[in-house]
Amino acid sequence: MLPLIAWLSALWLSPLLRLTRALEGAVLSYRDGDFSLNLAPDGPRELALLTRLHAELGLALREQRQHLAQRELLLDTVVQNTPVALVLTAPSERIAIANLAARQLLGDGRSLTGLSFAQVIADLPEALREALSSDADRLFAMTLADGSEETFHYSTRSFRLQGQPHRLRLLRRMTRELSRAEVATWKRVIRVLSHELNNSLAPISSLAHSGAELAKRGDTERLRQVLASIGERASHLHGFLAGYARFAKLPSPRREPVAWPAFLDHLATLGEFRLEGALPERPGWFDPAQIEQALLNLIKNAHESGSNPGEVVLRVQAHGAELHLEVLDRGPGMSEAVLSQALLPFYSTKRADTGSAGGTGLGLALAREIAEAHDGRIALANRRRGGLRVSLRLPLPATAPSTPAEPR
Repeated sequence: MLPLIAWLSALWLSPLLRLTRALEGAVLSYRDGDFSLNLAPDGPRELALLTRLHAELGLALREQRQHLAQRELLLDTVVQNTPVALVLTAPSERIAIANLAARQLLGDGRSLTGLSFAQVIADLPEALREALSSDADRLFAMTLADGSEETFHYSTRSFRLQGQPHRLRLLRRMTRELSRAEVATWKRVIRVLSHELNNSLAPISSLAHSGAELAKRGDTERLRQVLASIGERASHLHGFLAGYARFAKLPSPRREPVAWPAFLDHLATLGEFRLEGALPERPGWFDPAQIEQALLNLIKNAHESGSNPGEVVLRVQAHGAELHLEVLDRGPGMSEAVLSQALLPFYSTKRADTGSAGGTGLGLALAREIAEAHDGRIALANRRRGGLRVSLRLPLPATAPSTPAEPR
């Protein structure tokens, strides 16, 4: 009986043993990245169900691997054919990935993978070598091998890949984009200047003709009115051109400690606003004349938005290492399209026939230029219950200045 029992047991266990060996082989294949192995259903119903589930798992893994391979191929194609030069360096500063643009720019077309990044840039032109050695984004110009001038934008980012620090460096040619932007800006300037000059010169020409006729007839009373109108239009035109000259010739800021009470009292004589909140204990550190001009432009814009004069608010707050100067109103605010363009020079939503130089589109642009000259920035945002918030954010010195100056 014992041999018979052993034979029957082996017969009953043989499908399980075969399946166990097959599953072991399949798992080893999966570990090696081979998902092509399929198991044929065999044995009792429970074992057949297990093999069918295993087959479905293998199919899912094969589809996922194929999908990942397609995505990797697509990503590699995009990276290799993008006009932006891309270099990825590993923790040892050896190049892990360099696309075609990077190989052409840095290595005359040869492969850079595995090379030391420091050795690759050692023989490059000085401007390019300094940019690639920097940890900050920047624009720079250099002369190429064919003698042409090219402007590049360099950016770099650090990140961790599989627990190891890596650095990605990007170089983008900007000459064409900058040239198009420059041409577009000049066209916009010419349109604005032509429009404003025509608005002033056409009435001056007509009034001059009328004045000549009145002089012939001896009508001195009306002649004085005509000459006064000509002087008014000429004065407006002079102020318009002076505004453009101030924007084009903005001097470097002369930073100095500024006492808040005296500075704000003088600003209040130039534009109406309501001061909200307590003033910072530390004095300001900026060019008082330039910041006063920037705030005055923002306050005038707030009044011209249609806001109630009593709702034009100025806030002065210190946030860590930054000073926030905020001008708030309750006008209609700005659409997303206008917000994205409002800080550009010569962009204005005001009517050109209002007779105000503010319609030249230089108010916000000048405020932005002043903020950036102080190593700061300007931010625009719509308020929840209507209106606009314009914030000048200026850096504060590490140590508080001791002798606040009187406003100029």
